[in-house]
Amino acid sequence: MDATPKAVRHLIDAFNRLPGIGPKTASRLTYYLLRVGQEEAATLANALNELHQGTVFCSVCCNISEQDPCVICSDPTRERDTICVVEEPLDVLAIENTGRYKGLYHVLHGHISPMDRIGPDELRVRELTARLADHAVREVIVATNPTLEGDATAIYLGRLIEPLEVMVTRIALGLPRGGDLEYADRVTLAEALAGRRRI
Repeated sequence: MDATPKAVRHLIDAFNRLPGIGPKTASRLTYYLLRVGQEEAATLANALNELHQGTVFCSVCCNISEQDPCVICSDPTRERDTICVVEEPLDVLAIENTGRYKGLYHVLHGHISPMDRIGPDELRVRELTARLADHAVREVIVATNPTLEGDATAIYLGRLIEPLEVMVTRIALGLPRGGDLEYADRVTLAEALAGRRRI
């Protein structure tokens, strides 16, 4: 017989459904919230409630934002002839943190994955092609993850966009900075060789 209170079990189950959180971490988080008291738990509950009430999807790029259109799409200094297509909103943050990209974005909210029954219709692909209809975009940079699903999504997008006479590029793949060649796998090393550039 399980002596764990029902409320504790429910919270452990809720945490366990989050990506990257296993049963042990879910239990630790739950018992931590019990230890710190009701005020800390209330702060977390309020933040969770505000999450959906204080965010919207940008009607232009489909990113998560506090306003519509988002601050990036609203920024008149951004290069409007380039769109970087990413899988998730966190990918926008990663690219923005480089300080190197000054164009616009489009967030797919996933990748093509037949095993998970996710096809192009479950992604924000229609919204992307609608943005390309006015022929103002010169280049679409596909920045999907270097996985089988990310590659399949990139190939699909390339074939879809090619007839629209828009240049489609893919971010370079290869060795991480600071990495040693001897530890690189064959595929990564091959991609690094294929993506080489003049010094």
